[in-house]
Amino acid sequence: MRRVVITGLGAITPVGCDVDTFWNSLKNGKNGIDFVTKFDTTELKAKLAAEVKDFDPLLYMDKSEVRKTDKFVQYAVAAASQAVTDSGIAENIAPERFGVYYGSGIGGFDTFIAEQNNMINRGPARVSPLFIPKMIMNMGAGNIAIKFGAKGPCVAVSTACATGTTAIGEAYRAIKGGYADAIIAGGVEASLNPLAMAGFINCMALTESTDKDCASVPFDKRRSGFVMGEGAGALIVEDYEHAVKRGAKIYAEVKGYGSTCDAFHVTAPDSSAEASGRAISDCLKEAGEFAPEKIYINAHGTSTPLNDKTETQAIKNAFGDGAYSVNISSTKSMTGHLLGAAGAIEGIAAILALRENIVPPTIGYKEADGECDLNYTPNVAKNTELELAMSVSLGFGGHNACVGFTKI
Repeated sequence: MRRVVITGLGAITPVGCDVDTFWNSLKNGKNGIDFVTKFDTTELKAKLAAEVKDFDPLLYMDKSEVRKTDKFVQYAVAAASQAVTDSGIAENIAPERFGVYYGSGIGGFDTFIAEQNNMINRGPARVSPLFIPKMIMNMGAGNIAIKFGAKGPCVAVSTACATGTTAIGEAYRAIKGGYADAIIAGGVEASLNPLAMAGFINCMALTESTDKDCASVPFDKRRSGFVMGEGAGALIVEDYEHAVKRGAKIYAEVKGYGSTCDAFHVTAPDSSAEASGRAISDCLKEAGEFAPEKIYINAHGTSTPLNDKTETQAIKNAFGDGAYSVNISSTKSMTGHLLGAAGAIEGIAAILALRENIVPPTIGYKEADGECDLNYTPNVAKNTELELAMSVSLGFGGHNACVGFTKI
């Protein structure tokens, strides 16, 4: 089996539209959550979101491409473009050995709404011929492959909020098994609209807080639901020997991956955390043994009552008494929940934490909860020597994924 490394990163987020800005924001505890500006929330109980700001798709696509694509594709192509440029991979790989494992939880939600309105108000003849290719979820992966001539495996991943982590993990396995030399992996979401918010509100998933500084408070006793976010993350996952041969910059080595399902409920996590804990422990077994105090977990940490309690139990199931020594934080306290993009963005955060020996904080943390009693790095980043960084994602449908990175 081949060794697998990360050689490029790209990020479009509520706290920065490039990797450096994103990472500096996390280290400094910058909050990307505020009142929604994209539409009127008068009739919605939830008023806050983590919107991407100052994004210009024309930096990555020409005008005709922008016109023909939903925003989720624009975010995906932008993040992938940053990662490809960062890695220098495009000119240094055979097209048939270059793949894409990229997904979204929802796909072109805005396009779906716009064309449904066209159908109702103007009739079927006025539905755009671009409706289907703008909407369907695989078009993030498809457009990335087209842009960079990636003719190897192209897989559109959708495991709800675990999508980004699943994409990275499955790309790792594909390269480890010899099916590609490099893969653009990650996830995207651009579904901030009234319909999506109403759906999450009515299934009691979103916070109704109007205080942006304590709306997304993972592991805090006051947590009351997640804050919707949007954005995209992309990573170049590459065979180690291939990367060394071309003189690539290497951020980290991918050392482990765990993927399980609760098989329990469509939205609620299994409170025993058996399967979610096993995703973490499977990743750990593959990665090797590390002192708990030298491990960082970028937790799923959504700020919902059930997720944070269950995830705490999952970490305890995986680490036993060592769980209390592990460095943990939830960057969703700053970015909100990026849904299908969350795992990709948080994988990048985990890699950069490992690279710089800095644990980003869980901001807004004030009130401890007896059911969430681990070290969540409250409010201020921590400098500490790290040897393993893990990113955990837990999605609707019971999807659990964990990916682990080490220094090279």
